[in-house]
Parts: sequence; C-alpha cells; structure tokens
Amino acid sequence: MAELQQALSMVFSWDVLAVILGASLFGLFIGAIPGLTATMGTALLVPVTFFMDPLPAISAIVSATAMAIVAGDIPGALLRIPGTPASAAYTDEAYLMGRQGKVGQALGINLTCSVVGGVIGVIILAFFSPLIAEFALQFTSDEYFWLALLGLSCAVLVSGGDALKGAISMLLGLLISMVGMSSVSGQARFTFGVPDLLGGISILPVLIGLFAVAELMRRIPEVGRISIPRPPPVKKPFAGVGEAMWRYKGGVMRSGFLGTLIGALPGAGADIASWICYALSRKLSRTPEKFGTGHPEGLVAASAANNAALSGAYIPALVFGIPGDTITAIIIGVLMMKGITPGPDVFTNDAALVNAIFIVFLLANLLLLPLGLLAVRGARHILSIPSGVLYPLILLFCIVGAYATNNSMLDVWIMLGLGVLAYFMVENDFPIGPMILAVILGPIIESNFLRSMIKAQGDLLTLFDRPIAATLGCLALLVWAGILLSSVWGMRKARHETSST
Repeated sequence: MAELQQALSMVFSWDVLAVILGASLFGLFIGAIPGLTATMGTALLVPVTFFMDPLPAISAIVSATAMAIVAGDIPGALLRIPGTPASAAYTDEAYLMGRQGKVGQALGINLTCSVVGGVIGVIILAFFSPLIAEFALQFTSDEYFWLALLGLSCAVLVSGGDALKGAISMLLGLLISMVGMSSVSGQARFTFGVPDLLGGISILPVLIGLFAVAELMRRIPEVGRISIPRPPPVKKPFAGVGEAMWRYKGGVMRSGFLGTLIGALPGAGADIASWICYALSRKLSRTPEKFGTGHPEGLVAASAANNAALSGAYIPALVFGIPGDTITAIIIGVLMMKGITPGPDVFTNDAALVNAIFIVFLLANLLLLPLGLLAVRGARHILSIPSGVLYPLILLFCIVGAYATNNSMLDVWIMLGLGVLAYFMVENDFPIGPMILAVILGPIIESNFLRSMIKAQGDLLTLFDRPIAATLGCLALLVWAGILLSSVWGMRKARHETSST
C-alpha cells in the first residue's frame, strides 16, 4: 500500500501531469498526419526525454504512443489514408462508414474501443507482470541467453514477408551492437581506430536514423504538394457508438485479451494485433459478407486490439528487458540512459516506479476520449499543414537530438548513414523491426552466452542442463527451423512461378 501511495504521489505531480498532457497533444498531432507513425513520433521524443527524470520520460513516450495510434484512425476515416500502420487493418471499414454518412460513428467507435482495449491491456500488465517477474528471478545466464535469442527469433519470424530478409536485417543489427569494447573481454571491435566508437554506438542516433530519417526520406516526393486534400467536417462523433459497443461486446473483450497476448510477443506489435483480430472477427462473425462494406464489427475488434497490444508489449520489456516491439525497444534504450536496467529486479528495487508506470498507462488511456474528441474536431486543420514546412522542421529536430547525445558530430553522421540504409532496406522490403531489436538484444545475448561458456568451460550442452533453459532452447531452435523452412519454401515457390511463366 505504501508503494502504491508513493507511485500515486509520483504520477500526480505537476511536472509529470504536464509531460503527459504535452506528449498526448504531440502524439495526436503525429498520428493525425499520414506517414508520421507512432514509432517515428516516439523516436522524435527521445532527445527531449534525455533531459528528464525516468518517470516523466517514460510517461511522455507512453502517452504519445497511445494518442498517436488513436489519431492514426482519423485520416483513415476521412481520407482513406491510415495515419499509422496499426490503423491500416480497418481503414476501409471506417472510410466506407463515412461514405454512408457515419464518419462520426466510425471515429467514436475507434476512440471508445481503443480506451476499452487499452484498459484491458493495462489490467493484464499490472496483474501478471509482477507474477512473471517473481518467476524470472530464478533465471541464470543460460535462461537469459535463450530468452533473448527466442525474442529475436520471433521478431524475424513475424516480421512479415521474406524470412531471409528479416534474418539479414537482424544480422545487421547485431553487427551494430558489436561495435565498441566487449562487455566481457574488453576487446575493441569494429572501431576502425576512432576513439569515439570505443564506447559503442549510442542507441539514440540509431533510433532516430532508422525510424525518423528513413521515414522522412520516403516522404520527400510529398514535399512539393501544398497540403493533403481538406476533409469534410465531423458531425456527432458518438452517435450510435453505445449501441454498436453493446452489440459487439464479445468482440471487444476478445480483442482486448488477444491483442495484449499478441503485443507480448517480441516483434509483433499493434499492427499485427489489429490485422489478426480483424481477421478473427470476420471468421467468427455471423455476417462475414458485410466486412469490407463499412461494417462496424471489424472496426470494433481491430480498434480494441490496437491499444491492448501497446500495453502487452511492455510485459517482456519490463520483466525481461526484451522489447515487445520497436516502441518498447526505444523505452528500454531510454531507461538504460537513465541508469535503470529493465528486468525482474526492477520490480523489487524500483517497485514504486513500476507502479507509477502502470498508473500512467491507465491515465493515458482514459485521456484518449477527451483528447481524441479534440483531435477529431481539429483534424481538418492538422491535415492541412504543408509538408514542405513540416518535414524540414522534423529533420532539424532529428539532427539536434542526435548531436545532444554525446555532443559529437559522429552521432549525427551515424544517424544520417543509418537513415539512408534503412530507407533502401524498406524500399527493398527488408523489415526494420528485427534490426532495432537486434541492436537492443545483441549485448544481452552476447554477454549471457559468454558468461555461460566461461562457467561451463566451453561445453555448449550445459545450456540445456536446466529445465527452463532447455525448454526455451528447444523453442528457439524450433523457431529457427521454421525460419529456414519458410525461406526454402519461399525460394521453391518463386522458382516454380518463374519456370511456369
């Protein structure tokens, strides 16, 4: 009880509340602009959090992410342009509802279901994370090695598209993570005689380069456009929402729970959760033929899954220090910059901070309704900002943020170089998710593997001696077998299609 009171006093202080409000408004702005994703908005916030205490820094990212996902629904319903990838699953449903004169109802359903799904995710996060953390206290370097490897493997498997390209992206991330001195042997690697690289590549320019700069490069063709076409006004945002929510209440609850579970899988994220829940809702529906025609049932299910997945992604991040998605990878980087290492010890050493994070989650989700309504009302003005004004300002902010990390121009060049690399990767269908997860998990995998090998005098079979380690090891090997089979099957299929034509 004392820890809960301390957490409440930490959250309900003027500075934390001001950060939550400011970050929420920033998230609404980012999400409402097509192309500016929640991940990009989070990366842009990192330089600001560099000067904050841990709780305000995490509060800023949590609030901005939740708001950006919801605001991404607005251009989808008004213009048929999803604001964020997580909104793509149900953009057609929301837009077609708008064509039927129900755009207010579509946006009202998005807002309300996002709140309900987010609250379900927070409840699961708050109740189950401490229990998993108690279990995780039994882990040694063997278990952490296999768990980190399993998380990285799952990220490759669910990254979408070609599994081989996902594996290549992961290997590039591991290469970046190996720059600098080894944490175990102290050996300098890949520094090329540059003293600034002895400490490794800072996570901040990596994050900004891979997400913000690469996304800006993809948007360069839009700079010549004056603005996005001005959408129609939204009338009666919550008309008929209560009736739709009650009719499809089972879908809301199912997607809330399922979205949280999917979000907890490393590399999955809100976009995969929304697609899966939308597809499942269609399969279980009594009227599947109505999907794709402006039917609210699919909208209800996918919207609830979005914010639930955001909460679920924090379960492996807080308990094991393993990112559930790219946004929690950024959170882990921010915590490490503050001298806090995520893991089961955080629940005992910083219990008040963990409880405060749960309260911030709940508060951010409850703020979705009033601030989301504000975003709906002001959407016409936000969507009319010229891209030629907006994008150069974002690039300037990226450069300042990268430089502020170590007051070094090297970080700026690293940011720009990785931004160019990420741009070409995305253009050639290489996923970025496995790469950033590898940057975070690479040191965890390496250090724990080397510790286990030092203890076992190089005997690899000792990695399977403990029951939990053996289970995780077998799962990791099965996932890699699945990746290899998927790659072989894809190559055989491509060869067959080529020969048939």
